[in-house]
Amino acid sequence: MNIPAATYRIQFRDGMDFDKAVALVPYLKRLGISHLYASPIFTATSDSTHGYDITDANEIDPIIGGRAGFDRLSQALKAAGLGLILDIVPNHMAASLENPWWRDVIEHGEKSRYARHFDIDWSQRLTLPFLGDTFEEVLEKGEITLKPDPRTGQPALAYFDTYYPLAPDTHDASAATPDNGALAELHQRQPYRLMSWRDAPRELSYRRFFEITGLAGVRVEDDAVFDDTHRLILELVHSGAVDGLRVDHVDGLADPKAYLERLREKAGADCYITVEKILGKGERLPADWPVSGTTGYEFIAALSDVLVEDENIAVLRNLYENVVGKPVDMREELRAAKLMMVEKNFEGEFTTLCQLALNIAEAEDHTWDANTLRAALRELLIAFPVYRTYGTSRGLPADDAALLHNIIGKITTSSLAVPADILEFLARILCAQTPESVSGQADQFRTRFQQLTGPLMAKSVEDTLFFRQHMDLALNEVGAEPLLRRFSLDRFHQEMARRLGEQPAALSTTSTHDTKRGEDARARLFTLTEAPELWAENVTRWHQMNQSKVITLPDGPAPKLTGAWMLYQALAGAWPATLHPADEEGLRELNERFQLFVEKALREAKLRTSWGDSNDDYENAVLGYARHLLSPDNSLFLNDFYAAIRPFIRAGLVNSLTQTVIKMIAPGVPDIYQGSEVLNFSLVDPDNRRLPDFGELKRLLVQGEKPAWNDETAWTSGQLKQHIVAVLARYRQQKTALFLQGDYLPLETTGDHAGKVIAFARQANGEAVIVAAPRLVFNEQKVGFTQPAEEVDTQVLLPESLAHRTCCDLLSGREIHVTDRLDLSTWPRDQPVVLCSVSVG
Repeated sequence: MNIPAATYRIQFRDGMDFDKAVALVPYLKRLGISHLYASPIFTATSDSTHGYDITDANEIDPIIGGRAGFDRLSQALKAAGLGLILDIVPNHMAASLENPWWRDVIEHGEKSRYARHFDIDWSQRLTLPFLGDTFEEVLEKGEITLKPDPRTGQPALAYFDTYYPLAPDTHDASAATPDNGALAELHQRQPYRLMSWRDAPRELSYRRFFEITGLAGVRVEDDAVFDDTHRLILELVHSGAVDGLRVDHVDGLADPKAYLERLREKAGADCYITVEKILGKGERLPADWPVSGTTGYEFIAALSDVLVEDENIAVLRNLYENVVGKPVDMREELRAAKLMMVEKNFEGEFTTLCQLALNIAEAEDHTWDANTLRAALRELLIAFPVYRTYGTSRGLPADDAALLHNIIGKITTSSLAVPADILEFLARILCAQTPESVSGQADQFRTRFQQLTGPLMAKSVEDTLFFRQHMDLALNEVGAEPLLRRFSLDRFHQEMARRLGEQPAALSTTSTHDTKRGEDARARLFTLTEAPELWAENVTRWHQMNQSKVITLPDGPAPKLTGAWMLYQALAGAWPATLHPADEEGLRELNERFQLFVEKALREAKLRTSWGDSNDDYENAVLGYARHLLSPDNSLFLNDFYAAIRPFIRAGLVNSLTQTVIKMIAPGVPDIYQGSEVLNFSLVDPDNRRLPDFGELKRLLVQGEKPAWNDETAWTSGQLKQHIVAVLARYRQQKTALFLQGDYLPLETTGDHAGKVIAFARQANGEAVIVAAPRLVFNEQKVGFTQPAEEVDTQVLLPESLAHRTCCDLLSGREIHVTDRLDLSTWPRDQPVVLCSVSVG
């Protein structure tokens, strides 16, 4: 199998096409990248900014260059010795009239050739939830008419610029334009039902991707559907143009294992395959999946064990709770978010599950009250601690069965008073222990249950709880645990050893198109745990300075102090390292980005406003407050803010280099998200999908072959970080076996700063690389970019297999001799050390 040495993720669309990517190939080669890792390239909706709303799985999107452009990119990559990984989307397609399959289903209903391609409940008419109000209301307003479709010339139900085709033989083309009554009757004869977007959570007839009604679930578990949706993908793999596949949202599929086995069979043993999957606490990727691993969210979570000051977490939590005004029970907060999702946002999916369970119960002669059964099922969904189980008609895998019964045991012994017999009944369905007479409904229940727990977890945690609780935003990341825990180097080392054993070729990422903030913003905000009192003092002072912009509304001030805590933290994380308060253009650019973030953060929290029910007064008040923060006229605050966050910026830059070194050397394949080889202070999407300035990246790389570590500009421009990526990525290509198969050895440190260094080694076949990198440097006032190093007694103890060597530091070129220890006493505290052996003493 062609395992990458290092991947580079590029987001196509929004200014990036194949020919522009071709121009980047020399840069990627010089950076040490082995594989370009492309976002979805297949034809998507005309206004798509990301490519996950595919309309034609067997066409390369003309918008980004089409097949000819793709072939030029493929040829350029091959000529440079680089591979290509494609992001594929088997779970869903665009529920759009631009999608010919979906359009055919709309027109022909259950008679369509593609009626079974999509996950549609054909016991009712296909629901199309794209009206601004109910069908009756929009009809009364004259917003629905009968007009010829400009595309086909055939009569259609026109709603503004959208034309819904009429089923054959349902309308006499020679008839005059009908009145509202005739239009209503005509609509009634269609295989679809136009409805308000607000009714989608309750009445949708097709499986959607999370809460996005514009993305319809695909039944890729059907062999014919698999073949139809993978024809071009497999052609590109077999032709040698594509070396690997990244499977989007694998947990959305009816049977992920069966899908991956079929994909592996069709793609071949040499195809590198990873899956986008979030692993919960203690969860492992199923060992029998034929993939190299995940796309790396668990690696992001593991880095917090290195960069968080665990001893101060309790202090930070107390200070945050003082702002909230009460203790924060994260378990109860998580339960509240999940409860809202089950009963409101996923009401339709939940109701379908309830009805299936009720049908099975009645067939087994149970007489439980429907509401009692609903309450029990709700508690089971809420209690699920991971994204999903992987049961089939044969039952649950042993680990999943054990997890399920453990969950049920906890519910039964809680204060919730859920009937144990109903929970055991639900467990029997999930474990395929129901009578043959109800096996069909049981299979459907099991599949729907498993396809719901993932979206329920994601929307409850990542897109609700993480926008409600703001103790430290760096901890609110995709893949992170929603509940507070301990952080330790030992835990990190254990996770890396496990990663080596289970996923040595998985991607190790630090930023993606879905992360809540860029990796360097996260690295900076981790430093709040090193100085919690100082941070709290800053927030209190800043909020007082801007108090005149707080607006009192009937439901309270906007923003409240908790909101201000979040705003100042998000701003501190996003503040460019080179931005000065006098730079009005820089402030304007930051404000544009910040406004989009604030709106999204407020709506995702779903407390005083939401996407479905916006509170304009509240949103405008908070957005106005946020706008004032970055106004050039607010110079008193800006200068104070800038001065106060300088230590956090400085310590964050050290963290950035440390996490970069770890990613490049630790088990896994380092994945560089576009532009993140330098500093990435992005906010949540769409901010994190902006096109980088590749011209500047090329310039920095050329200039940064021998960077000056005491040059502040090399730090703040990201040049030092880029240098680390380039040097270590090239080294990985030279030492393939070392990084794929080499042991992971945690190393002990002693001396004055023993706890402020992370040290480990990779070792295989007599070759070794030793890492020692700084952590928790905030309170070391002497750490800087130009100050001379102060000698401190810090040493890394080396086992016999690593001792008595002359080594070269890959990053600085400095030669150093090690005995049975690596002496860091004269090494600058802000510089990581990456030693490769050049001789054995």
